[in-house]
Amino acid sequence: MILVLAALAGGFGAAARFVLDSLLRARIPVRYPVGTAVINASGSLLLGLVTGLAAASLLSPELQVVLGTGLLGGYTTFSTASVETVRLVREGRAGAALAHSVGMLVTCTAFAALGLAAGMTLAG
Repeated sequence: MILVLAALAGGFGAAARFVLDSLLRARIPVRYPVGTAVINASGSLLLGLVTGLAAASLLSPELQVVLGTGLLGGYTTFSTASVETVRLVREGRAGAALAHSVGMLVTCTAFAALGLAAGMTLAG
């Protein structure tokens, strides 16, 4: 049953990513992949929070799988970030590609740490 719930949550996460990315592209008309950056940063924060809450036994291991692996695994996207970095390089925008790839790594890691700390703090 966990597999089914994780798969359903993953589909929901992917749909949420599509909707948010579409909204951001419509509202922020730039050639930089803002949507992917926002999605991966917010997903990293939320996965850190889920992990912290699970580590503090405030979430069951099953719920951690459904939310972390399913929902947030479907929501975040390393592969799209990678393709967008390559696209920026191919467009001759090496600086933007470097900023995107390094910025994504640093930002997402920091947000994951912040989420983890928040989850652990909520546990008291």
